[in-house]
Amino acid sequence: MPEVPKRQTRFPSQRALGDLHQAWEPLVADAEASTTSPASTDRWMAERREPTGTRLPLAPRRGHAGDMTQDAAVQVRDLNKRYGPLHAVDGVDLTIERGETFALLGPNGAGKSTTIEILEGFRRRTSGVVSVLGVDPDHGDLAWKARLGIVSQSTVESDHATVRELLTLARGLYPDPRDVDEVIASVGLEEKATTQCHRLSGGMRRRLDVAMGVVGRPELLFLDEPTTGFDPEARREFWELVRSLKDGGTTIILTTHYLDEAAELADRVGIITGGRLIDVGAVDEIGGTDARRPVVRWRTEQGQRRTVVTDTPASVVADVVAQTGGEPRDLEVVRPSLEDIYLTMINENAKDAA
Repeated sequence: MPEVPKRQTRFPSQRALGDLHQAWEPLVADAEASTTSPASTDRWMAERREPTGTRLPLAPRRGHAGDMTQDAAVQVRDLNKRYGPLHAVDGVDLTIERGETFALLGPNGAGKSTTIEILEGFRRRTSGVVSVLGVDPDHGDLAWKARLGIVSQSTVESDHATVRELLTLARGLYPDPRDVDEVIASVGLEEKATTQCHRLSGGMRRRLDVAMGVVGRPELLFLDEPTTGFDPEARREFWELVRSLKDGGTTIILTTHYLDEAAELADRVGIITGGRLIDVGAVDEIGGTDARRPVVRWRTEQGQRRTVVTDTPASVVADVVAQTGGEPRDLEVVRPSLEDIYLTMINENAKDAA
């Protein structure tokens, strides 16, 4: 099987970063000091109102993947990506509405990263129709790219630039950026604002990644495993940041292996495996009614484990208590979590494929 090529991210050397910073410093200063200067990025704002590129025409309803609407943030129809005999993405249909937080879930090698990179414009598709913010990613120009925020798995690397300096530099590249100090505060890096980036811990660097992704005030934000390496407290704080971005109208596409994270943040989830999108739905509906039936477990007096899947768990517990004449051993009533449902669907799909 041929190896799927990986997107390579090259980071600037110390000398290159210094040269770039020097070249952009006057522009950044002008953008912060004036709204009328020719060097100000405000001059781009009028130019970016009408996105360019191929627009996706209206199309009929296409099942559980979502409705085709002209106002959707992302619309994908029959998306395919092949590498020789390897079918990395196989006929994916998907609609993501504006303002929605959507989680794309799947095991390693399922086609998640390939799908996301096609939406971001980093990878060309083999066939299919794709629209992101009204533009075909294969033909997206700089104005379109400025409307996206991307937090990849790669960590921001820099030599001697501080957190504030790097964000100020990045801010100057966008037509309608956020205030740097506001962004620094939103990701909890106030105390590290003057720290050189290479001195940050792994978790702090990941926060800087997020800051770099949101400083341009994106309409659509891609978050690829954003909390990898975070401690539990930092994860919770990051979730609040994502919720605040959603409240501000940002559309968010999340990929994560933390199913509790997807359950906390997403409005809907899609499950992809073997290049195919096997289900899409609201977090509390994915997998269908049968997948969400409560499970009652207990041990008999002889120590045997009993399990009953039922729509009436209270009645089952009452019957067990009546039969045993007291509190059953190891009694528990469990409602399947998103992780339980996900694993069941992935395993069943693997069995069907075999």
